[in-house]
Amino acid sequence: MSWPVLVFDIETIPDIAGLRALRGASPETTDEQVHAAWLAERKEHGQSDFMPLHLQRVLVISCVFRNAEGLRIHSFVDRDGQSEGKIIQTFFNTVEKHVPQLVSWNGGGFDLPVLHYRGLQHGVVADKYWDLGDDDRDFKWNNYIGRYHMRHLDLMDLLAMYQPKNNAPLDAMAKLCGFPGKLGMDGSAVYPAYLDGKLEDIRRYCETDVMNTYLLYSRFQKMRGGFLEKEYEQEIALVKDTLGNLALAEPHWNEYLSAWR
Repeated sequence: MSWPVLVFDIETIPDIAGLRALRGASPETTDEQVHAAWLAERKEHGQSDFMPLHLQRVLVISCVFRNAEGLRIHSFVDRDGQSEGKIIQTFFNTVEKHVPQLVSWNGGGFDLPVLHYRGLQHGVVADKYWDLGDDDRDFKWNNYIGRYHMRHLDLMDLLAMYQPKNNAPLDAMAKLCGFPGKLGMDGSAVYPAYLDGKLEDIRRYCETDVMNTYLLYSRFQKMRGGFLEKEYEQEIALVKDTLGNLALAEPHWNEYLSAWR
């Protein structure tokens, strides 16, 4: 198994400012009214209340970074409501610097398209990520954009044999493999939590989700021969040790480890 690997997950909220602009909402109309009117229209037409991807505002990007030096967990968070472009740029700067294998669960279906649209809006630069072989010939045959390439591995998409009808939820697969799965929150609870000022809860939730993805990726590496049995056991031990150290400052990792046991 080759390093480095960057497993990532994002949490988003509705971009009400963008919705206002697209609907031409008057200044007298509150954000809540703009959102409620949009939801009512969707319901009337039997449509989902899920915001289209270009109106998903990125709030948190959580990463598990694994290289020869060890394993790290970090989140880029828009704490002031004005830093969405900055955290997206920082994420792509990390890709530029390390050129890792990107790993996600439904990243091709959600996370990356959202980052594309929002990055375009904010003027984000991501040279290496968008290289299709013009600058580096190796990227012609294995790049971040190709669905069937491994430089970005959408683990859910691959396991489903690229058939959406076969997709499985991250939470279900994590629990079936003996990992903790989601703890205390799911995607539908993110926006209400944001409105309640619980940004750190959202960040912690995103971090546990990305850890579930890393553990499933490790299990996948064992299945495909990237890890021998002993190497897989060592990787799981490394994860537990890392989380145990983090739990001193971040109680959600204590909860995560307790659920694992």
